Amino acid sequence: MRARGRLLSCLVTVVIALAGFVTAGALPAAAAPSTVPYVALGDSYAAGTAAAGIPPNCPHGEGGYPKSLDAESRIDLTANAACSGATTSDVADNDEDGQLSALKSDTRLVTVTVGAANLGLSAVLAACSNPSTLEECQRRINSALALLRDCPEDEDPLILDCSLTPLFAKVAEKARGARIVVTGYPLLFDPSVANNFPFRDINEATTRLNSLIERAVTATQQATYANIYYVDVTKEFARHGIVDPRSCTDDASDFIHRLSLLPTCDPRPDPEAFHPTLAGYQAYVKAIKTKLPAGWLDKPAT
Repeated sequence: MRARGRLLSCLVTVVIALAGFVTAGALPAAAAPSTVPYVALGDSYAAGTAAAGIPPNCPHGEGGYPKSLDAESRIDLTANAACSGATTSDVADNDEDGQLSALKSDTRLVTVTVGAANLGLSAVLAACSNPSTLEECQRRINSALALLRDCPEDEDPLILDCSLTPLFAKVAEKARGARIVVTGYPLLFDPSVANNFPFRDINEATTRLNSLIERAVTATQQATYANIYYVDVTKEFARHGIVDPRSCTDDASDFIHRLSLLPTCDPRPDPEAFHPTLAGYQAYVKAIKTKLPAGWLDKPAT
């Protein structure tokens, strides 16, 4: 057979073969994007509620940022191990019921919000919200600030700086290949009141806490080459801090729940006081999305 005849014969064979695939529906469709197994670690800010619980049975708020990230079609929240009041040591716990045990070999996204409980910020805020306990407020603020310093050579475990980098390294080791997003905390009080005691001091402590967290993330990147990122949420919360700390009710635009202690208010303080509102958690989601690949999101953050 001449070359021209052989070429035509080959072409006919290919066409017939392809026609057979099409008829049988055997041509493979484009593979669907894989899901992104996601684990949330941390304290009440990651749990989405300040409600107390005993690990591993800790309450989780429906409006928290892990739930909102789970709503993305590709992100699958396989575990929210966060618990109100959790410290860095609680998150680093790798026992069966510990937070770190929630990380699996296939985990591809991890979020972490931790550090505030190490400083006892809940006790600080409780003392500083009552005019009759301002002396106790100052004492607790001083204690918190004392823990916000560089880790000494003897690796004092009480100093927050001594526990953050080892924690992030453990997360990176347990979830190799995962993208780790570590968030900071919002400044609770609006600049209009932040020049007054104790609101100024609490905002300052939060700023120093965020600085330590960010520095620990950078140290972890340099030491382990982990795929880890710090998220600053203070920009998203700017101008949305608490203006009147003792107002009876939250405004619709508030990003942080207030504490109602006035005699004319409900005598039961809001258990979610000083935690994000639904709008505040959406601000967290927006900030976190800036560190995620666009292909993971239904609509990339702008």
